[in-house]
Amino acid sequence: MREAHFIDKNKAKWSEIEYNLKNKINVHPDTLAKNYIEITNDLAFAQTYYSKSKTKDYLNELALFAHQSIYKDQRSSTNQLIEFFKNDVPNTVYQNHRMFLYAFLIFSFAVLIGILSSHFDADFTRLIMGNDYVEQTLVNIKKGDPAAIYKSGSQTGSTLAITINNIKVAFYAFAMGLLFSVGSGYILFSNGVMLGAFHYIFFKEGVLGKAMTAIWMHGTIEISVIIIAGACGLMLGNGFLFPKTLSRRKSLVKKAKEAVMILLSTVPLFMVAGFIEGFVTRLYDVNLYFSLAVIFLSLILIVWYYIIYPIRKNRVSSFSFHQTYTTNETT
Repeated sequence: MREAHFIDKNKAKWSEIEYNLKNKINVHPDTLAKNYIEITNDLAFAQTYYSKSKTKDYLNELALFAHQSIYKDQRSSTNQLIEFFKNDVPNTVYQNHRMFLYAFLIFSFAVLIGILSSHFDADFTRLIMGNDYVEQTLVNIKKGDPAAIYKSGSQTGSTLAITINNIKVAFYAFAMGLLFSVGSGYILFSNGVMLGAFHYIFFKEGVLGKAMTAIWMHGTIEISVIIIAGACGLMLGNGFLFPKTLSRRKSLVKKAKEAVMILLSTVPLFMVAGFIEGFVTRLYDVNLYFSLAVIFLSLILIVWYYIIYPIRKNRVSSFSFHQTYTTNETT
């Protein structure tokens, strides 16, 4: 059999196997085992008849990937953790990127609503934030320390309390997705309005720049996690509302597994955000460049891992796969 004919005959199958391996959380183990047998058989054939070709090299890599994927559970817990953050989470994020976009748009729109409402209604901020909180913030502003509230309490106690509160908010944003996505949308919207109103206090008093260097030191990660959790909630709701070819129950279970996987990836972020707010934010007025460095490093971390890396990872993999076929079909 000519190599070109061999490729043309099997490339659809190889493409399906590669897809199954990348999305193995949603594929039955028996199917993966069958795929592994098929790819090793094709590899043996290629090694016999096309031993110096790129087809053999590609099948060898795919067979190795299949073996590592199927037998991952037999590896050490450290390797499983690396695999989780390196491949599982980014692939799942990429498959559900629209939910992340929707969550971001809902939250951003709510922030705008909070700002505009506070501008046109003097009592709106007090209604949203609470009269006592607003009064205390105004007192701090008059003292020249607009973010003094972040300096109160012990560092360790504040870190623990903040982390627990962040987890609680994220859990609500996720779990409320069971209410047909509306619940998660509400959590995103209400937190966005609150953030907008909160910022307007400082804008109105002319200290927005100084306050933001404190707020966003921990807020960059904190707000990002809320949006991610909201996206996970939207995944739940949409999985039930739009099951496509699956039953509603199977679609909901599938999306729940994916959403929980993504939500688990934010656990380290909860800890980092809590640590920054408890120990670092209170130092916001010591050095402006230090504050900006913390903010931008946090932003880079979030954008790279949840946006850039998943896109690059999937595009590079897809390009490599199709490049192999194109090269072989033209030789």
